[in-house]
Amino acid sequence: MTTPRWATILLFMVILPGLASAQPTPPSTTYLKCGWLLNGKSDQPRKDVTIAIEGEKIREVGAASASGQTIDLSRETCLPGLIDTHTHILLQGDITAADYDEQLLKQSPEYRTILATVNARRALEYGFTTIRDLETEGAGYADVDVKKAIQNGVIPGPRMQVATRAMDVTGAYPLQGYAPGVPVPHGVQVVDGVEDGRKAVREQISHGADWIKVYSDRSYFVRPDGVLDDIPTFTLDELKAIVDEAHREHHKVASHAMALHGVHNSVEAGVDSVEHGNYITDDDLKAMANQGIFYVPTIFVGEYVAQGRAATGAPVWLKMLQIHEDTFRRAMKAGVKIAFGTDAGGFDWKVDPAKEFAYMVKWGMTPAQAIRSATESASVLLGMQDKIGTIEAGKFADIVAVTGDPLKDVTLLEHVDFVMKGGTVYKKP
Repeated sequence: MTTPRWATILLFMVILPGLASAQPTPPSTTYLKCGWLLNGKSDQPRKDVTIAIEGEKIREVGAASASGQTIDLSRETCLPGLIDTHTHILLQGDITAADYDEQLLKQSPEYRTILATVNARRALEYGFTTIRDLETEGAGYADVDVKKAIQNGVIPGPRMQVATRAMDVTGAYPLQGYAPGVPVPHGVQVVDGVEDGRKAVREQISHGADWIKVYSDRSYFVRPDGVLDDIPTFTLDELKAIVDEAHREHHKVASHAMALHGVHNSVEAGVDSVEHGNYITDDDLKAMANQGIFYVPTIFVGEYVAQGRAATGAPVWLKMLQIHEDTFRRAMKAGVKIAFGTDAGGFDWKVDPAKEFAYMVKWGMTPAQAIRSATESASVLLGMQDKIGTIEAGKFADIVAVTGDPLKDVTLLEHVDFVMKGGTVYKKP
């Protein structure tokens, strides 16, 4: 049966408006008028730069005109969104063992996750639009869910890469010191042996880990010759197996390694980043530079916890500060890649992690180098250099601003007053 012509015309009259309304709405354009711009690639600021943002990405840097919604930052210096590559959003500070034990024994993982959502928002409002969260300290895979909630727009927070449970060997990580018959939680996944290590890597990746985190040393002491010594945790064979399995599955490995053997074994095993690194030999620094292993020094947290830990019987933490400064300066001289990381959560989240910048400058970096460690360099560590870390067309519109010149006073980064992530403004002057 042939459809009458009038019926065909009527059908098109009904369908066409619907098709037209179903067409995607072009993203709106927002313009940022920056008084000064540090784009993350050059150490020289540009004056009076307008950035055109379309949707969640930067369309143009140096737009000739602003014909849409405009945000006036003409008295501000604009920078790429900051990146903290070492945080713990599920931790609220652990100066002493008692602080840590209370969180794992008296706070449920659910309650700790609620606190983590608050910390995620704090991180974003401080100006950190991306973080690498290096394990949940006994809260399982809660970091994966916080990351998911941020991605889905349920809660505000930075972009996240997560390490889930982390790994250490039997008897090496809190909670410790309880009677043998008393079962207690641990802040890590306990892993012993080569095959157990491979299995743990597979398990953590299957549950959403972006990074694998290992604790490579413990029990620190200063030798008479000034070397910070330690007890290594994993054997070299165990570490190599963990790194090999992670790399086989295209994931990177971060190693908590503070002293002589922990760092050396980590470098030998081929980890991707050494965390803390209070003492590193010249030979290991040379190997790190040659292999492209990043150094994440986390300076401020060492001073933050030193007095409290010394008062509870660990005076070595006071001695570590000078050793750490010497290592940091030698690392710079050796050409080791350095990425900004603070260990926030090891100190109270009410303290702005940007305090780290002043310590990096005090220990020998220029303000420009310190800023780059938290922008371009950090993005390379995370493998996100094509998306974040610099202010360029095509990248996410992750942009922060401060009043004044952070190249003259890096502490201005402790007072970020404008935060945009993915084209959405979360804080403004």
